[in-house]
Amino acid sequence: MKIKSINPYTEEVNWTYDSFSFGECESRIENSRTAFSGWSSLFAEERTKYFSRAGKVLRQNAEIYAEIITKEIGKPIKQSRGEIEKCAWLCDYYAENAAELLKDEIVNTDNEKSYVTFEPLGVIFGIMPWNFPFWYVFRFAVPAMCAGNVCIIKPASNVPASALEIEKIFLEAGFPENVFSTLLIDSKTAMQVIEEELVDGISLTGNIDAGSEIGELAGSLVKPFVLELGGSDPFIILEDANIERAAEVAVKSSFLNTGQNFTAAKRFIALEDVAVDFIEAFELEMQELKIGDPMDEETDIGPLAKKEFLDSLERILKDAKKKGAEPHVYGEEQSKGFFFRPTIIPAASTDMKVCNVEVFGPIAPVITVKDEDEAVKVANSTEFGLGAEIWSRDLERAQRLAKKIKSGFVAINGMVKPDPRLPFGGVKKSGVGRELSHYGLKEFVNIKTVVVNK
Repeated sequence: MKIKSINPYTEEVNWTYDSFSFGECESRIENSRTAFSGWSSLFAEERTKYFSRAGKVLRQNAEIYAEIITKEIGKPIKQSRGEIEKCAWLCDYYAENAAELLKDEIVNTDNEKSYVTFEPLGVIFGIMPWNFPFWYVFRFAVPAMCAGNVCIIKPASNVPASALEIEKIFLEAGFPENVFSTLLIDSKTAMQVIEEELVDGISLTGNIDAGSEIGELAGSLVKPFVLELGGSDPFIILEDANIERAAEVAVKSSFLNTGQNFTAAKRFIALEDVAVDFIEAFELEMQELKIGDPMDEETDIGPLAKKEFLDSLERILKDAKKKGAEPHVYGEEQSKGFFFRPTIIPAASTDMKVCNVEVFGPIAPVITVKDEDEAVKVANSTEFGLGAEIWSRDLERAQRLAKKIKSGFVAINGMVKPDPRLPFGGVKKSGVGRELSHYGLKEFVNIKTVVVNK
């Protein structure tokens, strides 16, 4: 089977690759397991030095990697550069902190000595998405490898070049061969890798259906797993919010990567006292967005990553119109590429699909509510619980409200942005487990208790 990388702006093929057979996967994974023996035996202080070098490689070749991202998924080039810098920051963070975070924890008990130690599990399998083709791989692999594991990844089918380039980055940084490997395979082969018990843990970033299937299989095999399954993040605007600032961040949060972002603000919930003012300010900000060639430094909105996503968004918009919506569309039509113009639905209702499913594109529904209690009810009304944003000048009030929101991350007067220093993950059907910080570092380790007596 051929795996094609298609440029969503030019609609031309970037690169074509042969997919791996299951036999090739077995061979690569066997090599990874051999590499695990040496890699896991290194002191954490020795392993972390490699990540410092990986950060340098990323920065030295940032332009090359950014162009690959933009060619594969249509992300505006300035945002692709930002993705590479974030990966380098992640490497820096773990290079500086992982050894300390992995130290044995001494616990005072009745024993002569008691401590907890953190030991790597082995080969960890990452099934990765396409929308941040470098960031999600690094977010998964760097903590896992810092802890002494080795990693293999199955990238999304439309970003093979990004995945292969990441493998080269680790080799250029001096990592031993097979500590990180890429498998160009389809979903069926990925499931077979898990079924045959070739790996010791699984991390998936994807949709609920894939997460349910992976979780069920991993559970039946008693394999540890981490799932990030997307969201429908609420963006709550209280009556005392800084409307202009909220609108400015709303556009960034909703339309970053053309809205193709798990952590994007996807439902805007405004109290009725400020709803009209917020919508007006939001639309003014939207009018400033430039749509077009993602390689252009001025472009804010590029094409969608795949042609089929256009139909999906059109169906969501059609449902909203059928239920009374009058969408406002911004930006000029483009002569080529998989473009969907930024759209706001000023009077959205909770029965519309756009307010209940994970929308992966530049559509922003605004729901008007009468008070704070209704805002919380609407915010918690979906099956998702990844992130949330609350806007208010009263920080104590906002923090009280944050406790009522069922999500893994709440940003007050700001965006939901994964940070290496903070744990990231969701509740409800947005996922299981955590990535980043010391929590993510310890997801794929044996947390071993040792007691010593004379």
